[in-house]
Amino acid sequence: MAFPQSFMDELMSRSDIVDVVSSYVQLSRKGSNLFGLCPFHSEKTGSFSVSPDKQIYYCFGCKKGGSVINFIMEIENLSFPDAVRFLAKRAGMEVPEEEGNREAARHRQRLLDLNRDAARFYYQTLQQPEGAAVRAYLEKRQILRATAVKFGMGASPDAWDALLLAMTKKGYTKAELLDAGLVVRNKNGGLYDKFRNRLMLPVIDTRGDVVAFGSRVLDKSEPKYMNSSETPVYSKRRVLYGLNLAKKTKRPNIILCEGNLDIVTLHQAGFDNAVASMGTALTVEQTRLLSRFTKELVLCYDNDDAGKIATDRALQILNHSEFSVKVLQLPRRLVDGQYVKQDADDFIKFQGPDAFERLLRGSENGVEFRMAQVAGKYDLTQDESRVAYCEEISTLLASLPSAAEQEIYTLRAAQTAGITPEAMKLEVRRAFKRNAARERRAELRRSLNPASQLQPRERTLHYENLRSARAEEGVLRLLLMDSTLFPRDIPLQASDFSSPLLGRAFSLLWQERSEGKEPSLSLLTPYFSSEEMSHLTAVYQQPESRQNASQALDDYIRIIHTEAEKRADSQQDPLLLATEKYKGKK
Repeated sequence: MAFPQSFMDELMSRSDIVDVVSSYVQLSRKGSNLFGLCPFHSEKTGSFSVSPDKQIYYCFGCKKGGSVINFIMEIENLSFPDAVRFLAKRAGMEVPEEEGNREAARHRQRLLDLNRDAARFYYQTLQQPEGAAVRAYLEKRQILRATAVKFGMGASPDAWDALLLAMTKKGYTKAELLDAGLVVRNKNGGLYDKFRNRLMLPVIDTRGDVVAFGSRVLDKSEPKYMNSSETPVYSKRRVLYGLNLAKKTKRPNIILCEGNLDIVTLHQAGFDNAVASMGTALTVEQTRLLSRFTKELVLCYDNDDAGKIATDRALQILNHSEFSVKVLQLPRRLVDGQYVKQDADDFIKFQGPDAFERLLRGSENGVEFRMAQVAGKYDLTQDESRVAYCEEISTLLASLPSAAEQEIYTLRAAQTAGITPEAMKLEVRRAFKRNAARERRAELRRSLNPASQLQPRERTLHYENLRSARAEEGVLRLLLMDSTLFPRDIPLQASDFSSPLLGRAFSLLWQERSEGKEPSLSLLTPYFSSEEMSHLTAVYQQPESRQNASQALDDYIRIIHTEAEKRADSQQDPLLLATEKYKGKK
């Protein structure tokens, strides 16, 4: 173990899973367990359960589960040691570190400290003569000094090694600067600053740490925007620019935009609920992060083709989620007799905050946006185009989760196409059947070729010997439920198990029991992947009667031994193995 067992026992006793999970998920009691909306996938009906008795969580929808440590690892995107440190800090405990873990934690903290000092360097440069060009650019963009301070904006000097020299003078190594993505190595092996002569925008996570930087060039050179690469402290899929400020908003929703400077302008105009993804389309990880602060999203991407594609992709991710989703479409602006695209920054500057507020209040929901996108593809004065529209729109309507939504939008689609509601409903039913048939065919392909089709978590669930594996699962449940049922000496070896995963889990739990401790699922966390822990949690949460538990244990052990003997005999006798395979096909 990376941490002393006595420390882990104390940590687990102070980290009640209900208390920890409740700070992220709203839970309500149903029987002996508590339920809520899963923070790890989008859903409208709560399938996420927490068991106070077993101190585990499990989602019946996405199949994720584990101990309180697994929960923190998943929701905070932390490694096992960092999740332990997170819970220890929450519980007010000092962490006894081993040398290897101390070094990893120290390195991570050094990178965060380096990012913070780099942000201060850029901020100070903005105030000095070297920052004059960036100050002029901010004035041109109508960004006030107070706003620049609020976002911690800075300037990178027009020099090759200004940051490199400043940070090494502070005691940071060149290796740390490379790991933080602040310097780049040239072909000759030398180092130079990654960001030069740019407006600097520090990326701050919801815990207040500077994890990365965004930047914008001041002239026409390329690339116009440059962001930090991924580092040990930064994953762009899991961060949203401006969320550290937007999480404090009093507004009922969060506005999702494309560009960092859109966010700056919106906040300055009074829309302090705006955030932006970090140069990527909206990700599932970002939706999980957003779900901790709001249940209503407004998509406000640019009104060009790329923005419309990004909006459609975001709506697909948010489909069937707990979010209420709206789309704010920015109108094009007339310039020299031509209509040109504009982003949120342009709209605020030319139309003002009041006009944006009116657009925000009148924003359409996601279904309306997607229906308008489909309708825009077709000339609905032509019969052939009307038929093609009906086919495409019926596929969209058939995917809606709510019967009420289907009814309402089917009537609207019928009006748009100029056909009767009955005819459109028939098209939707046909589309639903096509979708269902497609799903059945996909399921059939997966069943015929499980090795290539199944996802990693499903491969974990696959057993070579189902009869033995079910008995092995029962042994694990009983060992976790009441270890006093077991004899003094170990009744099974890991080699007796047909499932290596279950055998490893049994050995670790038995070791805990042999040391006079009560076996617990949390013990297994550092030894198994998140997929394996989810599977073991699924095994543990299955019902197991306490009545006749001793007899059930004897039966489980007998089945495991019997099946293990069959495997041993089959390995020794090829003819017997062939016979067994033949019997299995009959």
